[in-house]
Amino acid sequence: MRRGISVAAAAAALALAVSACGGEDTPNQSAAPANSADAAAVSGEVTWWDTSDATNEGPVFQELIKDFQAKYPKIKVNYVNVPFADAQNKFKTAAQSGSGAPDVLRTDVGWVAEFASLGYLAPLDGTAALDKPEDFLPSPASSGKYQGKTYGIPQVTDTLGLLYNKELLKKAGHDAPPKTFEELKSVAQDVKSKTGAEGLALNVDAYFLLPFIYGEGGDLLDVGTKKITVASPQAVAGVKVVEDLIKSGAAAKPAIQDSYINAETAFKEGKAAMIFNGPWSNTDNLGGKVFKDKPDNFGIAPVPSGSVKAGAPTGGHDYTVYAGSKNLEASYQFVKFMDSAESQAKIAGKLGLLPTRQSAYSLPEAQGNEMIGRWKEPMAAAVERPWIPEAGQLFQPLVEGYQKLATGDTTSDAMLQDVAKAYQGLLKGWSL
Repeated sequence: MRRGISVAAAAAALALAVSACGGEDTPNQSAAPANSADAAAVSGEVTWWDTSDATNEGPVFQELIKDFQAKYPKIKVNYVNVPFADAQNKFKTAAQSGSGAPDVLRTDVGWVAEFASLGYLAPLDGTAALDKPEDFLPSPASSGKYQGKTYGIPQVTDTLGLLYNKELLKKAGHDAPPKTFEELKSVAQDVKSKTGAEGLALNVDAYFLLPFIYGEGGDLLDVGTKKITVASPQAVAGVKVVEDLIKSGAAAKPAIQDSYINAETAFKEGKAAMIFNGPWSNTDNLGGKVFKDKPDNFGIAPVPSGSVKAGAPTGGHDYTVYAGSKNLEASYQFVKFMDSAESQAKIAGKLGLLPTRQSAYSLPEAQGNEMIGRWKEPMAAAVERPWIPEAGQLFQPLVEGYQKLATGDTTSDAMLQDVAKAYQGLLKGWSL
């Protein structure tokens, strides 16, 4: 039986842990239309591209669509699940051509500024879509803003935590998860030598590399000074931690193809004791062989700290509306419904995804899922990413370098020097 955990405090903790950001108005964007339409009279057809996991998350969002259409029978919703890995470029291609773009897109927080800068998104201030903005947690809300206007309505927020198999750690002589990078290596090696399982499974993806960089005091950029910092000594020190985990055998030799799936499968089948992952993986993990009948064996902790701090990137998704939509008012009503506190609480209850509305944490459905409360501590260490138009392009050079590092084809210093050069091509006017 699951223990009920009060999560009203979680919202307060999240709100204190993050801060909002804004900007100046841009003269190239038209003012958003006034929210004047009578909701009951709005009709139209809305195509929504959902980029969530089709197996574990998609069915819950489809349930919400049924609820929406029962309330708004004059609005038809066409649900399309688009693989997350394909969605960014697929949307840009469709929006640029003016044909085939969805009315509403579930957008990664790192894509909003880019899409807005290109004129592909409708500004949402003054529309039904931006309902009760004061209820949003500051950091998720800031991800949807570009040059002082709102282009994204925060759907879910997340970060990375250290997920661990309690039984494997205990067999290796550890009653608690590692709190530092040094302990992570030691515990992982103990697991491997004493249980036969791998100590740590790494996902070779740029997002999952950031806790190591943050932990040593590094970052990809200094937005305030427009300086590229990805090759700084601090960032190099963080990547060297990963290099050492692989070379020492503390981490299993990572897969390059289908890296996420391989690492996640190893963890939920009990072949690896620890993994870095986020709230979106809760349902998948709890359905795994070693957790399905023993949910209490599933551990969640903040990512370990480096010499400076423990830190993991702020992630999540926003609802955005295509600027060229022929059904703007219907799209605004759809976003309003899907992102209400009640809808967020339903998603939290069924999937363990973290709401972006403070009020959603106090609703019964959210409180009924103990996973929400268990992510409070990892979220307190979340580091806000740069919400700039180029943000969505920063990960590709980093993941390419990480892949070479994982296969032994480069070193930490050389890898990050190459990434810094790639960033110079992306970020015009920025210095090293």
